[in-house]
Amino acid sequence: MWLVAAVIALNVWWTSNTIAHAFIHRPFFRRRAVNLCCRACLSVIVGVPQSVWRDRHLAHHAGVAPTLRISGELALQVALILASWAVLGERNPVFFATVYAPGYFTGLVLCAIHGHYEHAQGTTSHYGALYNFLCFNDGYHVEHHLYPGVDWRRLPQYRVANARASRWPAPLRWLERANLEALERLVLHSRALQAFVLRAHRRALESLLGVGPAPSRIAIVGGGLFPRTAIILTRLLPAAEVTVIDASAANLERARRLLADTTVRFVERRYDGEDESGYDLLVVPLAFDGNRDALYVRPPAPTVLVHDWIWHRKGTSRIVSLVLLKRLNLIRR
Repeated sequence: MWLVAAVIALNVWWTSNTIAHAFIHRPFFRRRAVNLCCRACLSVIVGVPQSVWRDRHLAHHAGVAPTLRISGELALQVALILASWAVLGERNPVFFATVYAPGYFTGLVLCAIHGHYEHAQGTTSHYGALYNFLCFNDGYHVEHHLYPGVDWRRLPQYRVANARASRWPAPLRWLERANLEALERLVLHSRALQAFVLRAHRRALESLLGVGPAPSRIAIVGGGLFPRTAIILTRLLPAAEVTVIDASAANLERARRLLADTTVRFVERRYDGEDESGYDLLVVPLAFDGNRDALYVRPPAPTVLVHDWIWHRKGTSRIVSLVLLKRLNLIRR
């Protein structure tokens, strides 16, 4: 029962964000009557009137509030959806109530999550090959907004070099923040975990910093909840000037308390990957909310230390911890 409900939910989400979405921007057929039939079929399959979905989506692209337009086509789509539900409910009311309806509403929730995280903190792309193969290049979302009329098959040709990008596709992008922040807060409640995290990061930092000349001016992005990098670097490089850059005033206040006996500077601002050549070393966290790939292609400082997932090795690299699935990559200009 739950497997079938999950399939229904995935159908509502996948069809809405692939076939129906592509059809909105570039109708599949030349004849208007055939396109009307296609919209009617999609309305029944997804359970959402495609006239409403089209007007709402195009208003989103135009940056205006959506309006409901009453039309004969909308009335037909609503009638077909209600008729299909009535037939299903009459033939198998238990299935309709306990399998189809939960699956349908879960699919709508997935669509809402998808839409939210495509634009949370700014329009964001995802360039994973598997997701874009399965979802008709839906991950090229920055590019889609810049070129909404381009066929989905050609979107990779329009890839924007400095686009905001995420390792996670939109429906799973909440993991980017929820998991990392949850782990960070878990560490705060255990001295043993704090000691383990500090030891693991110190080994990796010590190894990488011994590769070249010692930096004298260091900027650390984020890390206010538990400023492990600042704690370690002030011990390893006591003569260096260390600055913590964080958009959260609450996180900075916590970091100030933990680093009260140091000369660390604190700057309250969001870091978007801009040039930081005034520093010898820039340290970027795993939770960096921006285009991580651009950091490797165009390092924003002479030396950049990027916290990354263990499977993403770049430049001179050291594993922080197998348990944390984390590594440190050292990149130089």
